Formats: sequence, C-alpha cells, structure tokens
Amino acid sequence: MGQKVNPISNRLGIIRGWDSNWYGGKNYGDELVEDSKIRKYLNVRLAKASVSRIVIERTLKLVTITVCTAKPGLIIGKGGQEVDKLKEELKKITDKDIQINIFEVKKLELDANIVANNIARQVEGKIAYRRAIKTAIANVEAARAALGTAELTYKSNKELYAQKVVSEFSLKTAENSYLTAKAQLSQAEAQEISARNNLSYTEVKSPSDGVVGALPYRAGAL
Repeated sequence: MGQKVNPISNRLGIIRGWDSNWYGGKNYGDELVEDSKIRKYLNVRLAKASVSRIVIERTLKLVTITVCTAKPGLIIGKGGQEVDKLKEELKKITDKDIQINIFEVKKLELDANIVANNIARQVEGKIAYRRAIKTAIANVEAARAALGTAELTYKSNKELYAQKVVSEFSLKTAENSYLTAKAQLSQAEAQEISARNNLSYTEVKSPSDGVVGALPYRAGAL
C-alpha cells in the first residue's frame, strides 16, 4: 500500500502557513471540531463566491476568520450587510465574538483550489474533462510566457543600468515584475500538476444528483 502524505505538510513554514492558528490546550478537541463546522458551513454558504482558503485564528474571546475569495463583493454585500449577516449566522456555531476579514484572490487561474472547483463544475455541466484540463494547462503556458518576457526586460534593464542609460528605479521596477512573474509561474505549475494527477485533488462536493456522460453521481460525490 502506498503511504500518501498531504503536500501541504512539505510547504508549511516555507511558502505556506497553517490554516488554523491557535493553541487549544484542554479544549483542543472541541475547538478543532468547531473549526471544521465553520469551514463546512462557509464552503456551502459561499459556494458561489469562489473561496480558495479559510484561515481561522483564535484568542481568548475572539475568533478571526480570513476568507480568501475571488469574488469579495458577494461576501461583503451592499454596505457590508452580508458580512454582518454572516457574523450572526456564525455566532450560532461558536459562543465567541466573530471577526471576518476578506482577502481577494486576484489571479483565479493561478489558484489550485479555485481551478479544481471550476473543473468540477464544468464536468458537472457535461463539458469534456480533457477540455477543462487543457484550459488549465493553457493558463500555465501563459504564465511561463509572461515570465520569459519579464526576465528579458529585467536583464536588458540591468545591462542598460550598468551603462547608466536607465535609472535605478526602472531597474527595480523590472526586477519586481520578474520576481512576481516567477512566483506566479510556481503557483501555476502546482495547479497544472494537481489537474494532471487527479481531478479530485481538492475535495469538491456536488450540490445535487446528476449524470456525467453515462455515469450517474450522487450529491456530494465529487
């Protein structure tokens, strides 16, 4: 039998932090279950908001929930009404005060969780899974092209700066663009690997019964 290890464990403390930041003590078990209930509720409640991650931090009397989403407007609502409503709903799960932070995911195609959910929805909509995966891979290729362009611009500016043709500010701008493109490519490659290896790498729940091709599926099966 193969021994599978979640790849997140290899990234902790390097490029990724914990999704739950707190010290439980004697109430560790209860708070762990509470975290699970909060995440399950938010994933169902905010299914249309393209949620990537839910980070939970705890203090003695406060629970801070950071939602990483591609559509913050759907969560915030007009004048913040939806956030206030969401706080009241979450207070039924925990007896502590709730604080909600919204973090916008600007690059949808570079977030593996959102991409996996989108692929699952396309499969539910009877779109060929090969086509869905090829779209994800095409986004990776686009990120690689952007990296190549940024790298050439940076090297060119570096040579011109040495000759005192361009300013230090131009060099720094080109360098930042190059480093940003490099980071985006790393994320895109992780997304490509996830899509190639297993469509169900990220747990995605089907909201209803249906049929994909000739194969029926039950709600929550995907």
